[in-house]
Amino acid sequence: MDLTHAVLSFAVLGALLTITPGLDTALVLRAAVTMGRGPAFGTALGVGAGALLWGAAAAVGVSALLTASTVAYTVLRLAGAAYMIFLGVRMVRAVFARSGADDRAELAEPVAPTGWSTFAKGLFTNLLNPKVGAFYIAVLPQFVPPDANPLGVGLLLALVHDLEGLAWFSLIIFGARAARGFLARRSVRRTVDAGTGTVLIGFGLRLGLSSS
Repeated sequence: MDLTHAVLSFAVLGALLTITPGLDTALVLRAAVTMGRGPAFGTALGVGAGALLWGAAAAVGVSALLTASTVAYTVLRLAGAAYMIFLGVRMVRAVFARSGADDRAELAEPVAPTGWSTFAKGLFTNLLNPKVGAFYIAVLPQFVPPDANPLGVGLLLALVHDLEGLAWFSLIIFGARAARGFLARRSVRRTVDAGTGTVLIGFGLRLGLSSS
């Protein structure tokens, strides 16, 4: 397999994985609905940066350590689970705020987010998911030609996956923007927050209780 064939083959696999509904898509959609286009792109870029770092880690063998070391994998798995549950509980709690004043205070973050906060949310959600690393370490080596530089090709493939993700997230973000009149309703925002929070809690519990 030459490099061109490897990149094209991985791009097909990456595209299929990208459009499969998951945690990253839920986070970006929630940001687009509750915070707007800029924060949504910040979240998407954070997710992409996390994937790129995992790709580099897989290329140099760091992800292999997580696969081989039960302790390292368990620590990262529990940290990731705790982080996802923390984010999910915050979102769900905001939905059930008792008074209007308390509700506005709970929703203050989505109204005026910082670029770093949205980027970091996407970044750390991705980095603290060891299953992303396990995917890269299992898949990337299959697409690295024998005579190629593993780190260079690994980064290239991760970048291809990132670009596909950004294209998909852009469709979601601009789609949400087009329907902003409907999505701006408080009831819709609450539903999105509750749904995304529940998804995060579910992912966190599943990750924390899993043994592999």
